[in-house]
Amino acid sequence: MTDVSNLSSRPLEGARVIEVSSWMFIPSGGSVLVDWGADVIKVEPADTGDPQRGLRTLGIVPGTSGSEGPNFMWEQPNRGKRSVGINLRHEDGREALLKLVETADVFLTNYLGAMRRRLRIDTEDLRERNPQLIIARGSGHGSKGPDADVGGYDGTSYWARGGHGATARPGPDGYPIGQLGPAYGDVMGGMATAGAIAAALYQRSVTGMPSIVDVSLLSTAMWQMSPLLIAAKLHGMDRMPQGDRSKAPNPVVNTYRTSDGRFLIIILLQADRFWGELCECIGRPDLITDPRFVDIKARAENNELCISILDEVFGSQPMSHWREALANFGGVWTPYQTLEELYEDPQVIANGYLPSMMASSGDEMQLVANPAQFNEQPVTVERAPEHGEHTEMVLLDAGFEWEEIAAMKESGAIL
Repeated sequence: MTDVSNLSSRPLEGARVIEVSSWMFIPSGGSVLVDWGADVIKVEPADTGDPQRGLRTLGIVPGTSGSEGPNFMWEQPNRGKRSVGINLRHEDGREALLKLVETADVFLTNYLGAMRRRLRIDTEDLRERNPQLIIARGSGHGSKGPDADVGGYDGTSYWARGGHGATARPGPDGYPIGQLGPAYGDVMGGMATAGAIAAALYQRSVTGMPSIVDVSLLSTAMWQMSPLLIAAKLHGMDRMPQGDRSKAPNPVVNTYRTSDGRFLIIILLQADRFWGELCECIGRPDLITDPRFVDIKARAENNELCISILDEVFGSQPMSHWREALANFGGVWTPYQTLEELYEDPQVIANGYLPSMMASSGDEMQLVANPAQFNEQPVTVERAPEHGEHTEMVLLDAGFEWEEIAAMKESGAIL
C-alpha cells in the first residue's frame, strides 16, 4: 500500500487565481480552489465590494440583518481568499488588474461577455499580458446563443430553466416548489468549475497550452438531471415515478415512519440476503420463516401485508430506538436526518466535513468542506476577507511602489 502520510493534502499549492466575480456560483468554485491549496485573489469593486456582502444588511440572509455575528453567506464561498479593491473602470485600476494577471495561472470570472468587453478584460486583453493564462468563465446559460449575455441566478437558470423545478412535485396550491435551499445550484456549478480548472491546469502542464473553461448553471442543472432528462425524450418521463408506497413490490426498499413522527429509509436490493437479519434486529424473528415472506417472490406476492406489518413495527418505537436496534445491521438504511443533526453525525465529525474557523466578526463558526479530500486529510478553512483587506500587500507583491499605490488610492483606482 502506498504511504500517503507525507503527501500534501493541497494539490494546487503554488497556483495563483485572480477571481473577478460576485454572488455565489463562481465564488464558491474559488473557495474549492482555496481548499485545494490555490492562492485566490478576489478582486472586488473598490466602492461597493461583492454585492454578496450586502445580503446581510438587507436582511435577506436569516439572522444577519444586524451588525453582529458572522455573515455565513459571505464566509462559505469566500473563506481563505485575499481581497483587493479595484475600480476596473478607472484606467489605473484596470492596469493594476492586468499587472496581477501577469502573475496568475487562472483568471476566474462570472462577468458576462458584454461586461468583459466593456471593461477590456476579455480573453485577448488578458492573454496579451499573460499568454499562458487559463481563463475560466461562469454564466447562467453558456457562452454561445441568444442568451449568452443574459444574467441568471440559480433560481432561474438552474432550478427553473434547467428543469429541476418542473420535475419536483408541486406544492398544495399547484405552484412549482422553490429550490430546496439557498444557492442550491450555485454550489454544484462552482464545484464543476473548480474541477474543470484543475483539469485545465493538468492539460497545460502536459501540453503547454492554456484553456478557456466555460461552465453554466443551465448545463450544471442538465448534468445533474441527466438520467431523467434522457428518459424524458425516450420514454416521456417528466419526473421520477412516485407510486403508492403501500404497494411497493419490494417491501424492504421503502420509507417507514417511527412513533415520534420521524422517517427512516431501508434499501435492501439484495433482499433475501438481509431479510433474516432485519427481522432479528426489529424483534420479529417469526417473519423469517413465515411462508408469506420467506423470500423475495413471496414478499412481492404479499407486499401490502408485509408493508403493513413493517409499518406497525417501525411505528411502535421512536427513532432513538431504531438507531440503536439497527446500529449493527449489515444492510443499508438511514434516518432522514435534519440539518442540525448533521453537526452531531459521527461520520461528519470523523471525516472533518464541517471544519471550524474564526469569522471576521470574532465568532467561531463551522463551514462546509468541499466533498474532495486528498491523502486522507480533512479540509481546513480560514475566514473570508474584509473588503479590500489585502489591496496594498498584493499590489506590493506585484511590483508596485508605495508611491504608486498611494496615487491610485488618491485617484479612486483602488480601495
